[in-house]
Amino acid sequence: MPRRCSICTHPEQAKIDSALLAGEPFRHIAKRYGTSTGALLRHKADHLPEALVQAHEVRQVAEADRLLEELRSLQADAKRIAQKAERADSYSAAVSAIREQSRIIELLLKVAGELSEASVSIHVDQAWIDLRAVILDVLDPYPEARLALAEALDAR
Repeated sequence: MPRRCSICTHPEQAKIDSALLAGEPFRHIAKRYGTSTGALLRHKADHLPEALVQAHEVRQVAEADRLLEELRSLQADAKRIAQKAERADSYSAAVSAIREQSRIIELLLKVAGELSEASVSIHVDQAWIDLRAVILDVLDPYPEARLALAEALDAR
């Protein structure tokens, strides 16, 4: 008759299963719960329900989706604030909001894998952001030209 799994009968089985699903090192789990790494390895391979593994993966994907949605929401907020600040002729606030938009876009691109650490975009470059602010300030006495330039820059 085969031996019973010591992890399946362990009083802390649920916590052990959670630690295994979280990817904690076997030796840490074994030390914490007084088991052997071999028992943990066999339990994970043979007894840890596949449904738990799949549920854990689904939760990870859902969390990633939620974080991406939060980033997109922050991006929309920053854009709205930038537009409102420009309409109120609060250029320093507009520049700050634009800078924040750029950071959020950069993060979204990194998350999507479309931007490496080494690549630099003119829209994210601080020198460009500062130059844009100066140009818009110089055009302050010419509201139509300033608005046309701001719209053209935002369209790019």
